[in-house]
Amino acid sequence: MTNIDGDLAFLPLGGTGEIGMNLNLYRCNGQWLAVDCGLGFGGPEHPEVDVMVPDPGFIADRRDKLLGLIITHAHEDHLGAVAWLWRQLKCPVYATPFAAAVLRRKLTEAGLLGEVPLHVVQSGSELTLGDFSIEFVAMAHSVPEAQALAITTPYGLILHSGDWKLDPDPVVGPVTDEATLKRLGDRGVLAIIGDSTNATVEGHSGSEAEVRRALPELIRHLSGRVAVTCFASNVARLESIALAALAVGRQVAIAGRSLRNIEAAARECGYLADVPHFLSEDAAADVPDDNLLLILSGSQGEARSAMSRVAADTHPRIALGEGDTVIFSSRVIPGNERAINLVQDNLARRGVRLMTDDDHMVHVSGHPARDELRRIYALVRPEWSVPVHGEWRHLTAHAGLAREAGAKPLMLEDGDILRLAPGTPQIVDSAPVGRFAVDGNRLVPMTGGVLAARRRMLFNGVVIGSLALDENGRLLGQAQISAPGLFETEDPETARMVAEFTAAVADLPAPLRRDDFALGESARASLRRVVGRRVQKRPLVDVHLMRIDN
Repeated sequence: MTNIDGDLAFLPLGGTGEIGMNLNLYRCNGQWLAVDCGLGFGGPEHPEVDVMVPDPGFIADRRDKLLGLIITHAHEDHLGAVAWLWRQLKCPVYATPFAAAVLRRKLTEAGLLGEVPLHVVQSGSELTLGDFSIEFVAMAHSVPEAQALAITTPYGLILHSGDWKLDPDPVVGPVTDEATLKRLGDRGVLAIIGDSTNATVEGHSGSEAEVRRALPELIRHLSGRVAVTCFASNVARLESIALAALAVGRQVAIAGRSLRNIEAAARECGYLADVPHFLSEDAAADVPDDNLLLILSGSQGEARSAMSRVAADTHPRIALGEGDTVIFSSRVIPGNERAINLVQDNLARRGVRLMTDDDHMVHVSGHPARDELRRIYALVRPEWSVPVHGEWRHLTAHAGLAREAGAKPLMLEDGDILRLAPGTPQIVDSAPVGRFAVDGNRLVPMTGGVLAARRRMLFNGVVIGSLALDENGRLLGQAQISAPGLFETEDPETARMVAEFTAAVADLPAPLRRDDFALGESARASLRRVVGRRVQKRPLVDVHLMRIDN
């Protein structure tokens, strides 16, 4: 690893070339600054995993030079991994009031609230950490208090955009601070590290106010129960939905832990002041169907979310059926198409009417489309552009637009160390990157043996053979075979495999059958051959040995 003390460099450990798991690092004169620490979801590429976080090993090894972690806003893909990874970072954390309120709840659940030095900073304020001078710039987004970071260093000014849009009426929170962006541009911006999510979308992302105006009329004409699912952290949308419900005589109940946590954080910070407290799931049962609106978590089809359980008719308190309506007030995050389609199919099968942003004004994106990107380049006028926060098609589209706007694009991916100054920016080295799966209360390497075995079991099944032998190596009765996902216990094929496996072990030399290790290896090989003759798969095979004293 090249060690350059006198430079300014940028290193994404997550979130570049992918959606989610944002973890960005800046190096200045040997000191490091982290920006965001988020999670991602498994999706169809990783069906064995629900939630993933980036591997922070590179910066954890250098945490004595890590000055702090700044959170740009309260979305899961930007702060959801803090509670999982902070013990490896051990650094101060900085966030605006709303993001801090959300993060405190996560740290409390992880038993970390008393350990993490969490500092609240205000939009528009400034913070100095070592050779980094950071100005927080208000940006409109689909969550309150989103911030861009103007990072001044001895080598120049970097604008880290975070997630943003140009919304003339964001409903909750201020508009994007274009005056400050222009002021920064007048000073001279070396590079913009910019959001690429909607770089393929022409035009404008739309205003949250459009959704607020459309929802009351849409809901007014519906009968039965109405359920709306949206991103839990979109406080403006929660308020818009609640106000629309009140306007047409419906009470509002929420279901889903993420929604309850966001409501609590929002009210703590002074948001949702014009909306009565939401009903609980239990209280919703006493409200007539035509007077009830439900807000449910799970807009992306998350398997254990309230929306997925309602769609599968497994939710303990909420049921939807013929004559009810579900509104998907959200976009589809790439990779979640299959999960969302499954939820919508399950709802349609139950006779539920579906409404989405394909045919109704129920959602606008929180990310800039191409006209908004052109506008920020006109304001900031950076010399260089580094597209981040998107898959490769998004990064490529962003790079093309940046070039048209007069900036020189630099393409990189997770693990690339981009030296921004001194001299011409270039990738000078690479850092190891990886992912951990969140598995219950632990982190498991995505490339490790645990998940490799789980993937193999998921697609090829698992076969367990059990053998009882005396201390001299004589078999006691027949072997037993369990093959869930491949054969039923009562399947005649299972009985034939048992007989073949028993005979194969009995034919092994007596000295080998007295050696547990050698017997285990040979028995596994025998069982693998027996199963392989019957299925065109390579299941995970294991053998349990029991020694019975004479």
